[in-house]
Amino acid sequence: MYLKIHRTPAGDEVVAVCDRELLDRRIQHGDLEIHISEAFYGNSPATPEEVKAALRCGGNINLIGERAVALAIEMGLIGTNGFIRIGSVPHAQIIRL
Repeated sequence: MYLKIHRTPAGDEVVAVCDRELLDRRIQHGDLEIHISEAFYGNSPATPEEVKAALRCGGNINLIGERAVALAIEMGLIGTNGFIRIGSVPHAQIIRL
């Protein structure tokens, strides 16, 4: 997986995780098209343990891909129905308030 942590000037973190094979792909469902870009998801490979550590702390989390979403389910961050599919690709967003 690829992991990138964006930090806002206010000190908040946005954690972005995607499965490696999805980077730089475009996926579509109806009129919705998403570019899974290096600018947002980064180009730093991360182990499942590194991703889990980031997910524990992130206030805003964006996940795309089978493995990325499965980690969030495994950790209890979302339920087994807590994501959508864009085409055939699972996608989840988690916001902690």
